[in-house]
Amino acid sequence: QVQLVESGGGLVQPGRSLRLSCAGAGFTFSSYYMGWYRQAQGKEREGVAVIDVDGAASYADSVKGRFAISKDNAKNTLYLQMNSLKPTDTAMYYCAADRVCRPIWDESWQDWGQGTQVTVS
Repeated sequence: QVQLVESGGGLVQPGRSLRLSCAGAGFTFSSYYMGWYRQAQGKEREGVAVIDVDGAASYADSVKGRFAISKDNAKNTLYLQMNSLKPTDTAMYYCAADRVCRPIWDESWQDWGQGTQVTVS
């Protein structure tokens, strides 16, 4: 059974950085495509970044140049390094995983974590 557990969220001032982690278990981590999504209060969920099994990444325009997604297959962990944070980045952040490649606009991922809250204020 796939398990995804996010951590690293919190309250941070604008302009500062945070690194989110998503620990995976119950699946072959290196063979899965993964992504980060977020949902702000009162808004629809949106894609932030996705990464394929070879490490190629794509980003939402709103975070390009500020956020970086990465995978450590040895640690079964997905990361999202968030720099130059803005109040508009405030949201619940979720990691997602699937055996097939999903474009960033596609939210039909097979498995989701419970989320970690990021508040920029």
